[in-house]
Amino acid sequence: MAISPKVFEERSANPRKLAFQTRRNRPLLRTHTCGELRKEQLGQTVTLSGWVHTHRDQGGLIFFNLRDRYGMTQVAIGPEQGETVAEVARDLHQEYVVSVTGEVAPRPEAMVNRKMDTGEIELRPTSITLLNKSLPPPVIPAAVELPSEETRLKYRYLDLRRPEMKDTLLRRHRMVKGMRDYFDEQEFVEVETPILGRSTPEGARDYLVPSRIANGSFYALPQSPQIYKQILMIAGYDRYIQVARCFRDEDLRADRQPEFTQLDMEMSFVEMDDILGVVDGLVAHIAGLLLNLEVQLPLPRMTYDEAMERFGHDAPDLRYGMELVDVTDLAGESGFRVFENAAGSGGRVRGINAPGAAKGYSRKRIDELTEFVQGNSPAKGVVWFKVEEGGKLASPTAKNFSDQILEQIGQRLDAKPGDLLLFIADDFDVTCKALHLLRKRFGEELKLYDPQTMHFSWVVEFPMFEWDAEEDRWAAKHHPFTAPRPEDIEKLESDPGACRAIAYDLVINGSEAAGGTIRIHDAGVQQQVFKLLGIQPDQAQERFGFLLDALSYGAPPHGGIALGIDRWVMTFAGRDSIRDCIAFPKTQKATDLMTGAPGEVDDRQLSELGIELHKRPDE
Repeated sequence: MAISPKVFEERSANPRKLAFQTRRNRPLLRTHTCGELRKEQLGQTVTLSGWVHTHRDQGGLIFFNLRDRYGMTQVAIGPEQGETVAEVARDLHQEYVVSVTGEVAPRPEAMVNRKMDTGEIELRPTSITLLNKSLPPPVIPAAVELPSEETRLKYRYLDLRRPEMKDTLLRRHRMVKGMRDYFDEQEFVEVETPILGRSTPEGARDYLVPSRIANGSFYALPQSPQIYKQILMIAGYDRYIQVARCFRDEDLRADRQPEFTQLDMEMSFVEMDDILGVVDGLVAHIAGLLLNLEVQLPLPRMTYDEAMERFGHDAPDLRYGMELVDVTDLAGESGFRVFENAAGSGGRVRGINAPGAAKGYSRKRIDELTEFVQGNSPAKGVVWFKVEEGGKLASPTAKNFSDQILEQIGQRLDAKPGDLLLFIADDFDVTCKALHLLRKRFGEELKLYDPQTMHFSWVVEFPMFEWDAEEDRWAAKHHPFTAPRPEDIEKLESDPGACRAIAYDLVINGSEAAGGTIRIHDAGVQQQVFKLLGIQPDQAQERFGFLLDALSYGAPPHGGIALGIDRWVMTFAGRDSIRDCIAFPKTQKATDLMTGAPGEVDDRQLSELGIELHKRPDE
């Protein structure tokens, strides 16, 4: 039945009550939600429906909290409610589904719960209807201690009932809606791009989908809408966004999933500053919407080279200092062979100062730090000193240094009594990785920052390429469609390693939250980059011929960015795992414990697809 414009307008103005105004001449399963009632409804007769969250039988009095996604309301049954109601209430258990009709009454002053939105009232029922029972739940939404993550994922429908999970998913909803609203105001248009596309190299393995119609051919699930959004720019849709599902067949970790959601943005006739400016505004909008936080704009920026030099990482956590300090010049004159060898072979000797850590880190704990670094980086070891009273540096290796060099090292790192100094001597990349690990660990263990604070910044001017030793060729640092800085185009032939890209990453609290580039809009330059990456002209035509053709038909200058929505939610919600920010996530083995995916299919399906299975040797 069609909805009249007037009714549609009324329902849109008050969507919460829409679901409760559709039944006529029939008893309602609920007139209000479990989070809606306040003192203003005192004396009213209402009906609530939901799940039994907690249940307490105190003999003459029975209490239970009734929960739905809007909140909780306490239901109180005393002698005045009668034995019929009390008998039903006694037999209730956690996660039973019930409908309760009764009068909204004030709680006694001593029983008011300020932690609940409905804490000043309670429902005194005239009837309780059992809608459905529940087996003893393996995941109890009211429990303080949680079962294992495997259990939570297997019974995800129970885990999602927990208030913490509900709050996170509602935060995600508000964030995505806020993003769409912001871009709508900026005159962006949302366009959906295909899920079934062509396999193109974008840095990770594709998920492949066999074609039944064209046996032997495959679709690929998109790692991103990258090529399609560039095609949209060429088509004239100069401001595009999409909340896009993306897929990458890669090894997983706490903040990575095989299928994920990102907000893709692309703009035409822009330079880098235009895109960063739009995203700056988005950051301020979302931070204000979700955290009531005022963000100072423009967001600070640093180059990739500066980030690696000062922090050893291209997504530094700037909520605290502890910058890396170079002492290579001093190391070369130190008399300590490990330092001198690194300095003499073109390597670096760099260190960090862990303020006030000397007392709390025994020799055993420092050995544990060394094992941590060796187990997670190529570094061979850690050299350390404790700063004693008077500024003297003390450690088993101190005897290898002159007093003058030790004093200069202490001054270089601004050492104060009680500090702990740690050094890595190796090539630049190894010192970066090892000291970043130490810096991050000390930041957490020494509580050098408030975990409730948020810091947003940009890292720009990334290298265009990185050398792939296994493949013995250059690889794209971001993706093969990234534009080089105009002044570096001539280096594509002469010195690819020195070529810088017009690339930029948004960093939130030490995590990459978004990454983007200005794209190549000239077919000749694109072919030149393909050639440098080892993609021969015939391969380029086969894989990307449609893009090269499109670039030849008046492609405008364009660029964009992709924001990892799952990671944004994790950061804004203060979660440690991205799986807590997704309704139905996969495990670190890319499996769905609830449904059992991936699973086997029958021989008929395989036959239709022209596929014959062969087990790998390692299976």
